[in-house]
Amino acid sequence: MTHKPIQQIRKSAPALVVGVALGVALATCGQPATSPPSATSAESGSAPAFAGLQSLVRDVGAVMAPTPAFARATGDQQPATLADVAEGAVASVVNISATRMVRSQRRSGMRGAPGLRDFFGPRGPSAPQLQQGSGSGVIVQADGVILTNHHVVEGAEEVRVTLSDGREFDANVVGTDPQSDLAVLRLKGDVSGLTAIAFGDSSALRLGEVVLAIGNPFGVGQTVTMGIVSAKGRSRMGIVDYEDFIQTDAAINPGNSGGALVNMRGELVGINTAILSRSGGYQGIGFAIPATMASPIMNSLLSDGKVARGWLGVAIQTVDQDLAEAIGGGIERGVLISDITADSPAARAGLKRGDVILALDGEALQDSSQLRNRVAARGPGAKVALTILRDGQQRDVTVELGALSKSPLARNASPDLGAGAGHLAGVQVAPLNAGVRARFNIPGEVTSGVVVIALEPDSDALRAGIRPGDVILEIDRRPVDSVEGFRERAQASTGAMLLLVYRDGNTSYLALR
Repeated sequence: MTHKPIQQIRKSAPALVVGVALGVALATCGQPATSPPSATSAESGSAPAFAGLQSLVRDVGAVMAPTPAFARATGDQQPATLADVAEGAVASVVNISATRMVRSQRRSGMRGAPGLRDFFGPRGPSAPQLQQGSGSGVIVQADGVILTNHHVVEGAEEVRVTLSDGREFDANVVGTDPQSDLAVLRLKGDVSGLTAIAFGDSSALRLGEVVLAIGNPFGVGQTVTMGIVSAKGRSRMGIVDYEDFIQTDAAINPGNSGGALVNMRGELVGINTAILSRSGGYQGIGFAIPATMASPIMNSLLSDGKVARGWLGVAIQTVDQDLAEAIGGGIERGVLISDITADSPAARAGLKRGDVILALDGEALQDSSQLRNRVAARGPGAKVALTILRDGQQRDVTVELGALSKSPLARNASPDLGAGAGHLAGVQVAPLNAGVRARFNIPGEVTSGVVVIALEPDSDALRAGIRPGDVILEIDRRPVDSVEGFRERAQASTGAMLLLVYRDGNTSYLALR
């Protein structure tokens, strides 16, 4: 719902922002018009600057494009211009207005993310009140199915959808998937005449390929912006659990969440989700969920109302250059198994700690996030072929995946500790087990402490910089070795609190005041 800044690792670093902002003050900025550059040669001041190029074109018998190459889609008999693509895609993008009842005006950042900003203005009274925000969505089926972001409709009691032609519909939330930040809606009433967008193959996108971002930024109405694919496979951004983002410099602003990222064939290749920003507005880096990830999740939500993900049952870490040299065997990339859950699919298949997974179903693995995403996407019951390195020898192992719901991720996790926990109110932790190790890539040498798996967006811990995946080793210089111990230390602490925290291979102290 709100345009939500997600993570700010350092005070000077930009914040990740997701979602929608309402009531934003707008300003205009202008630039004096300038004359177009001269077409004369810099050397002589008289010969046309492109004369040499035109001569070369004549010599090789080539034909210069009469319009910029990026303005036309390739492979069609009658190439479409940018305007053609935009006009076709805009009809499939909608505005979503969601209303929820809240008891307090809280910052609406995504779960467990530091550096949050409140885009709904100052906090209101504690009495229940209506809160309204808006985002974007995409018509993906002509019978009224809309694909959008989970955070756009999270907790909504009423959802209203406005089409590009001005028609308005109430909508039901079919299902949401917070772990990928996707949601599916279905329009109510007469949905005749809808224009559904076709899914494209986001895995085929190339760096530098032109894309359009379509949505409703700042609530001003449907807007189209153009950019390129800046990067693919962005993960470890701390936005959601499953990340494989397309990065683009097409302008994505508050209100674009849930809107369409479209290729030059007019196909949906991504759902716009987040930006990297110090100001909360567009600064050149946006992220979209790829269509190849969104499509199967949408289908699961439509058929079952939930998403079933595959589970391997291992704690993993990416093989970097140092690990590759230490492991040997001539490998450069892969995923190292650092722990295995007892009676898990991995254990039953004979995988061992120290094995390096090189490929899944013949596809090479570059990092642990890639393995995690692929295993989850295969689903429970799927059989996958893993190529592993053990004792310098490669071998193939077939594993039948389990269901992620059976993972011990949150087993014995603490509830939200409430006001009685002082500075740690709103923090949820879990014991160190294979599930949380796998999720947060916590190595085996970390043998004590509890893992933060969620934080309330208005908590002291969040403002102090605690984030999901942190291992709390000590509270006020007293070791924490269990969830119950964490609860007792938190409730016993008074005044300022000193935490010893493990994160990304380092330990550091954090003071909560």
